[in-house]
Amino acid sequence: MARRLKLTGLAVALGLAIATSGAEAETLADAMIGAYNSSGLLEQNRAVLRAADEDVAQAVASLRPVITWSADATRQFGTSRSANTGNDIAPTVSNTVSASLVAELTVFDNGLSKLAIETTKEAVLATRQQLVSVEQQVLLSAAEAYLEVRRAIENVALRENNVRLITQELRAAQERFEVGEVTRTDTSLAEARLAAARSQFAAAQGALTVAREQYLAIVGRKPGALEPLRGLPKFPASVEEGKALAVRNHPQVKSIQHQVAAAELNILRAEAAMKPSVRLAGRLTVTEGFDTERFTRGGSLGLEAGGPIYQGGRLTSLVRQAMANRDSARGQLHQVINQVTQNVGNAYAQLRIAQASLESTDRQVRAATVAFRGVREEAALGARTTLDVLNAEQELLNARSARISAQVDEGIAAYRVLSTLGQLTATDLRLNVQQYDPVNYYNLVKDGPIQKSKQGQQLDRVLKSLGKN
Repeated sequence: MARRLKLTGLAVALGLAIATSGAEAETLADAMIGAYNSSGLLEQNRAVLRAADEDVAQAVASLRPVITWSADATRQFGTSRSANTGNDIAPTVSNTVSASLVAELTVFDNGLSKLAIETTKEAVLATRQQLVSVEQQVLLSAAEAYLEVRRAIENVALRENNVRLITQELRAAQERFEVGEVTRTDTSLAEARLAAARSQFAAAQGALTVAREQYLAIVGRKPGALEPLRGLPKFPASVEEGKALAVRNHPQVKSIQHQVAAAELNILRAEAAMKPSVRLAGRLTVTEGFDTERFTRGGSLGLEAGGPIYQGGRLTSLVRQAMANRDSARGQLHQVINQVTQNVGNAYAQLRIAQASLESTDRQVRAATVAFRGVREEAALGARTTLDVLNAEQELLNARSARISAQVDEGIAAYRVLSTLGQLTATDLRLNVQQYDPVNYYNLVKDGPIQKSKQGQQLDRVLKSLGKN
């Protein structure tokens, strides 16, 4: 009876400890927010997107006037002999300075420049979707790290409780041995099980340390007390609905679709490069001498037209190459769609397995609990040996450990399903974060603003806020 009171008191104490730690525990959303705000991978891919945005600005610049200047100072020297010098050798020296201003403007190029702009825009859209894919990876890693820490914490508590229970069993076996109710074999069995339990407890503590380090690397801070999952995320119940949703919304599919569109435009660009273009060019030049009053000033303005006639088959080869790249992108799109739908099916299957396992382990824990209590009572009456009690306790321990793993596996599987659907983003999860807006930077740079313009100054402020100045 005394032993039963001790176990009851231990259970109550553990329950109070869990309740107390849960009062200020952090949630899975907190972990995802930390990962979103501290991820170096996200920061890297945001920079990749900003670089892609600049390609649009550079493409737009090809339709604008290009103005350049040049200047040089020249000293010419030497000797000469002529009739003007009376056939005497005379030195010749002249010092001149000249400056030129050149302006060029593409008037007509069969749409080549505009096609280049549209191609870079498609590349930007594809890169945005790649950033969404990275965001999903980061948030899924945060969810997995969070749940793995939860698994490790619960396993440590379970193993620690097991050590306490076996210690009590050993003490009881020693007391019964002293009064002659059991043999030395019973106490030795209890001692062996206690040593094994302590070893498993140490291993669980080590696994917890590893899980915490993983959490630190992903979330950016060490984990404190973590709340259990309050529920699973919502997503379509059927696999077919999930596959249809993923094909429409998954960022990998969207990214490849934009790459296919860019490949189509590249074919038109290659064809446009085979046609003539027209350019307006103007030049102003001033040349003056240092040691004379002579000077020349003038300029030119002209309309230039030109185009390829024969380049050894290079241009037609570029068209064929662009077509081949388009076909390759289409094939890649087909592969990505197949892979995404397969991933959805696999994720749903893993979720169903985890849910079935959780249901089974629930029944296993209930049955093992009843069995353990019965064996323990029978042992108190002398109808069971210490080995029977230890075996029943081990069965209960295994069942509880399996249930912990099944709970964690169910949570991880659910968030993997969400990821395969393309819905594991800060927007979809409604995370309380300052979200990175890719459109804001794009709108500032797409027109290629110069540094001194109003838009350029606004861009400088944005870069400063990002810490990139």
